[in-house]
Amino acid sequence: LSLTPLISRNYKGDVAMSEIENFMPLLMQREEEGALAPLLSHGRVHFLWIKHSNLYLVATTLKNANASLVYSFLYKTVEVFSEYFKELEEESIRDNFVIVYELLDELMDFGFPQTTDSKILQEYITQQGNKLETGKSRVPPTVTNAVSWRSEGIKYKKNEVFIDVIESVNLLVNANGSVLLSEIVGTIKLKVFLSGMPELRLGLNDRVLFELTGLSGSKNKSVELEDVKFHQCVRLSRFDNDRTISFIPPDGDFELMSYRLSTQVKPLIWIESVIEKFSHSRVEIMVKAKGQFKKQSVANGVEISVPVPSDADSPRFKTSVGSAKYVPEKNVVIWSIKSFPGGKEYLMRAHFGLPSVEKEEVEGRPPIGVKFEIPYFTVSGIQVRYMKIIEKSGYQALPWVRYITQSDYQLRTS
Repeated sequence: LSLTPLISRNYKGDVAMSEIENFMPLLMQREEEGALAPLLSHGRVHFLWIKHSNLYLVATTLKNANASLVYSFLYKTVEVFSEYFKELEEESIRDNFVIVYELLDELMDFGFPQTTDSKILQEYITQQGNKLETGKSRVPPTVTNAVSWRSEGIKYKKNEVFIDVIESVNLLVNANGSVLLSEIVGTIKLKVFLSGMPELRLGLNDRVLFELTGLSGSKNKSVELEDVKFHQCVRLSRFDNDRTISFIPPDGDFELMSYRLSTQVKPLIWIESVIEKFSHSRVEIMVKAKGQFKKQSVANGVEISVPVPSDADSPRFKTSVGSAKYVPEKNVVIWSIKSFPGGKEYLMRAHFGLPSVEKEEVEGRPPIGVKFEIPYFTVSGIQVRYMKIIEKSGYQALPWVRYITQSDYQLRTS
């Protein structure tokens, strides 16, 4: 682990650059003591840090700084660097020192966060040698606009908005099949190809909205959203007043909002497994998978990871659908099913040899992993009721909506 900083920037000059030398020894000491915290102090200097991949991002301050602001900035820095370099790690920093310094200069000014939107930064900090024409203003007008996330003068021949409602189910199921914890985490992502400065209004089947508009008694199914987080473009005061999601969108891809629902959800694909060992010479595994979702829906790209003993060999498989393969480096069998309709039930049998030397089983049973995607389906029942697009030139625009449920959960086995 490198103890020397890869790259650093002193914005205010009130903390000596040498202070960072105290960070790693302090972090390692606290880790050994089991008292590691996101904020570490050495004398009068406070270190606020996060870890990403093989990197530590550390902010130093002498003052009682706004910790939420500092951590938001550190995570935003990770996001910007990741969008520039695809992967943020030691090598990508070493390969892009010049751009990293330019970005650090634009992200913050004298200790105050400035432009942190990577789309806007990419307009004037490029990865092609940063050749800037002399006589032209370095900073685009967007930076000084009220709408700092969108540039003026954007034009498209075909005006369209693509809306993706993506939900994932997080589950914890114990060995006897009881759901200990379940929640739905959802995001609404937009891909915007619109000219000018459009005003967008998105309507969802939100319970509070239905109550405000007197629709709660109608046939419309409503969803009670929790922990809603919005992109900076959304007018929060408007949402608080009448639940209207109103915004001028950035150009291209962005995440409009995320939400969480702590609701009781049964596993969409339920797994039962039986393992039989025969005198320490062979082991047979039977796995049954059942689709516990609507019959008209189909789960795609299903991957069921079944743990096997680490000393197993000579695999043989029989499946009623799909294919199975042994991945010895992970001690698992992966059962892949391209298409799994709701209500269907499938079987997979695996046969392994075990070494003849008797070995007492001391390994714990890892959980079975289940991974898949269901298009045109959301667990929560959230729906986009409307998308209004208003632009002063009055063009017609098409909104397209897609619903996807993605799951990657684990089931404990007895």
